[in-house]
Amino acid sequence: MIHYATIGTVLGLSAGFAPGPLLALVISETLQHDVTSGVKVALAPIITDVPIIILTLFVVSELSNFHTALGIISFMGGSVILFMGFDSIRTKGVEINFQGIRPKSLTKGLLANALSPHPYLFWLTVGAPIMIEAIRQDISAALVFIMSFYIFLVGSKIVLALLVAKSKHFLSGKIYLYTMRFLGLVLCVFAMVLFHDGFKLLKII
Repeated sequence: MIHYATIGTVLGLSAGFAPGPLLALVISETLQHDVTSGVKVALAPIITDVPIIILTLFVVSELSNFHTALGIISFMGGSVILFMGFDSIRTKGVEINFQGIRPKSLTKGLLANALSPHPYLFWLTVGAPIMIEAIRQDISAALVFIMSFYIFLVGSKIVLALLVAKSKHFLSGKIYLYTMRFLGLVLCVFAMVLFHDGFKLLKII
């Protein structure tokens, strides 16, 4: 349980704090309108990710008896996580571009997340394999993973919206940058674990 809670927490925090279209939208909606608008955008993944999770779980479960395919998926997942780690380590803050349009925060958040390739890639190569591994041990382990992931994914974006509402310079400050770099290092370690699993599945080691 602790293992999957830890993985969900690290991945959720990393995805939540990472610069990207959804975070930029959370911050811009908060600054243009109010914190409530930013929170609505932050909640979008809970809605849009459901069909993505179901689809990717089905695909990966169908491949569960093919070790070569799972090994390749594990390498892809390691590459995705390693890229996220390097991106977090190199981050220099978040720049916001205002569009000056009326608040339709939840709709914009849903579109931003649904049209982004990142959730599809993450769940296919990282999230779904972890979920299937957890389900094989105990369904409650899978629930712990997915709950911790979304609590920290959405929660971190909400916290950032609240902090930015008080200080527009928070996302270029030392606390945010040091947090991202620490999470980046943790992600790089996790990527090595996925690469190791890939080597084992391909019977290279």
